[in-house]
Amino acid sequence: MELTTKSIQPETYEIIEHTDADKLERIAFILKAIAHPLRIRIIGQLVKNQKMCVNDICESLQSEQSLTSHHLSNMKLSGIIGSERLGKNIFYFIKLEEVITVLRCMNKCETL
Repeated sequence: MELTTKSIQPETYEIIEHTDADKLERIAFILKAIAHPLRIRIIGQLVKNQKMCVNDICESLQSEQSLTSHHLSNMKLSGIIGSERLGKNIFYFIKLEEVITVLRCMNKCETL
């Protein structure tokens, strides 16, 4: 994928400059934790379905279970998602609601 460069408008800098440092840290944390296409797709499925087990996630995304489990584990360790055991299955859910806000903002971006 090739990104084109455009000149940055001065108001863009002002938005970042006037953003609270804690807020910037939180945004950076979320972006690092979800920085993989499969992770973003997993989050999309969890937003849509609220709770899912790894087998259902794999089926819906047509992804390998080992890779999907790896990403779920990393996101769980970072606190982005949570899990709960029901019988033999572990169900995953969005734990950090701000991740949805960040993804919505990214989805509204004109260049993406």
